[in-house]
Amino acid sequence: MLTIFVNPNAGKGKALKIAAVLEISLAEKQIPFTVYSQSWPDNLEQCSEAWIVGGDGTLNYFINKYQSVNIPLAIFKGGTGNDFAWQLYGTVSLQQQIEMVLASKSKQVDAGICNGKLFVNSVGIGFDGDVLKSMGMIRKLGHHLGYLLIVIKKIFSFREFEFKIEANGHRLDNKYLLVNIANAPRTGGGFMVSPAAKIDDGHLDLVLCKPLSVLKRLLYLPKIEKGKHLILPFIIHEKVKTVTISCDQEKYGQLDGELIGAQQFHIKILPAYFLFKY
Repeated sequence: MLTIFVNPNAGKGKALKIAAVLEISLAEKQIPFTVYSQSWPDNLEQCSEAWIVGGDGTLNYFINKYQSVNIPLAIFKGGTGNDFAWQLYGTVSLQQQIEMVLASKSKQVDAGICNGKLFVNSVGIGFDGDVLKSMGMIRKLGHHLGYLLIVIKKIFSFREFEFKIEANGHRLDNKYLLVNIANAPRTGGGFMVSPAAKIDDGHLDLVLCKPLSVLKRLLYLPKIEKGKHLILPFIIHEKVKTVTISCDQEKYGQLDGELIGAQQFHIKILPAYFLFKY
């Protein structure tokens, strides 16, 4: 049966409103469905298709709760950032997305895994982790605006970390401002940090930014936001299948917008791991 999974806390109640519209639309079309909100089932044995209502964090929770999921999935923009939903559906309206999902065939989508935890969007270590620690402010102001304001604040105070990075059979040991490993282009509710990333190419995109002065950070922020930075001389960009990132002590990062911490991060691509309708 088609099953709707709702995060009632996502988007300050936005997810609940979207779920209500989905229920009305499916009922009008006489499509049988069931809804889970406060508590989700232990397994997906009764589910033929899953519609997830929430943001990137909700989707990440779903794919890690049901790591072996092999049914068609759809994600509806009920969160604050909605970066992966944007990748799949762009800026279509809710009603347009409903029709799109109902009419679409399932397509294979890559995933990544970092220290045993699945992700579909990106992992960012160091600067991203510092930004995410201020998630309360980000959620309060709205994800992109909140994220942008926190990024600007961190630009003045963040100090680059030393990383030991193994990728494509060579080392990239250095201090870096940004360390991003992406399956999809967008993060932070609208920042095109990895603009060349594709969700079905069997690779992850490693994007590194070398140390920059505060003035240059401010100067180049708009280019990074718009995805115009890969040709800049202080940016390293590689397509990778596996990457290992080591730090001298535990560092924080974000995984699909969720805070993670480790001293070493083992990351690899899982080609064609999920089925999404889009």
